[in-house]
Amino acid sequence: MIFTGRSVDGLDEVRGGSGASGIQQDGAIGGRRDVSAVAIAAGWFSSLRRPGKRKKSYQKQAKSAWDLTVLSTTQLKDELGEVVAEMEAMEGGGLTADETKPSNKAKQMSIGRKKFNMDPKKGIEYLIEHNLLTPTPEDVAQFLYKGEGLNKTAIGDYLGERHDFNERVLRAFVELHDFTDLILVQALRQFLWSFRLPGEAQKIDRMMECFAQRYCQLNPNIFTNTDTCYVLSFAIIMLNTSLHNPSVKDKPSVDQFISMNRGINNGGDLPRELLVSLYESIKTEPFKIPEDDGNDLMHTFFNPDKEGWLWKQGGRYKSWKRRWFILNDNCLYYFEYTTDKEPRGIIPLENIQVREIQDRHKPHCFELYAAGSEFIKACKTDSEGKVVEGKHTVYRMSAATDEEKDEWIKCVRQSISHNPFYDMLAARKKKAQKTNVHSKS
Repeated sequence: MIFTGRSVDGLDEVRGGSGASGIQQDGAIGGRRDVSAVAIAAGWFSSLRRPGKRKKSYQKQAKSAWDLTVLSTTQLKDELGEVVAEMEAMEGGGLTADETKPSNKAKQMSIGRKKFNMDPKKGIEYLIEHNLLTPTPEDVAQFLYKGEGLNKTAIGDYLGERHDFNERVLRAFVELHDFTDLILVQALRQFLWSFRLPGEAQKIDRMMECFAQRYCQLNPNIFTNTDTCYVLSFAIIMLNTSLHNPSVKDKPSVDQFISMNRGINNGGDLPRELLVSLYESIKTEPFKIPEDDGNDLMHTFFNPDKEGWLWKQGGRYKSWKRRWFILNDNCLYYFEYTTDKEPRGIIPLENIQVREIQDRHKPHCFELYAAGSEFIKACKTDSEGKVVEGKHTVYRMSAATDEEKDEWIKCVRQSISHNPFYDMLAARKKKAQKTNVHSKS
């Protein structure tokens, strides 16, 4: 997000940052705000999600999705092998008489954590089935809050799910944080360190709503309502990236930050000294965002938005090759075989469009094409196994059936649609400003 000096009412018109981070549809939000949940395209959010994803060179830009240069195949195989070996040893080794021994419970807990990192829902179910967690929101929240051996991206995904139990876990999780007498920046630092914000707009909305309610509950004399706290929290997050993201050239001044937050306190302005202190805190020390561990790649491939076989046309040579595609995290990965641990290529869905296309040689075709540049920024492995930048102007694929083609087009479009955060924040700011207007009329 780049500050333009305009008032907050113009958030829906602000454009800035670079790249795209993942936001996918998650449904409406209780009738309170009408948010179109689709793919985010804002550089400010990339620093919260995947710090390595927006850099000056493309190789660095794709690093978070492609972490394969750092996370070797051996490491991934060892991780999977360890889980399988432990499960086989425990399930086949007969835990009947000794099931309650501490060593066996510790092994089960270790397996449960690894299952959670690969699939949060199944991990929690496993721990509950083995009596390592009680099926209460408070116990699950305590487990996530301690976070021992847990991937913080997986924690964020679980807390953001729109199910009654998950939402109760989220509320219990937030209540474990003590924000008493903390300025808003300090509270945000503590909160954002305990998990990684997920990519879906509605998930983030629910989390920040709970944060704002908790902060105002513990600090009742700072803001007139939770909407003010919510809006200002997002303004601080955007300020953090605007000040510390190297791709943002024009750094906002303190006066611009103050101007962006006019009228959000029940139609009135927040004290200048408060906004100055928030600005200086972020300028001096950026947010520390928890790093993803090796399980993050596994979590990506084990929880795809869509996967399946497609025929892919080559770039230089127009031959067709069958590839296994995985769509997740606003990237399209393709593999030679389903058993491969490393993808042959990655196509970040940034400034990309998708369309149905007719081809003389293959049926049920669609293609990705660059929306505003000559080449699609993507990477692949060459014949020597080196990661190189692709030079495609289009990526053309062929599905097995017309229904499969339509489903792929639908899923890809959900990952590359426009950024809903500007709409979300603009709606919330208008709500915060209307309160004072209604009270005067």
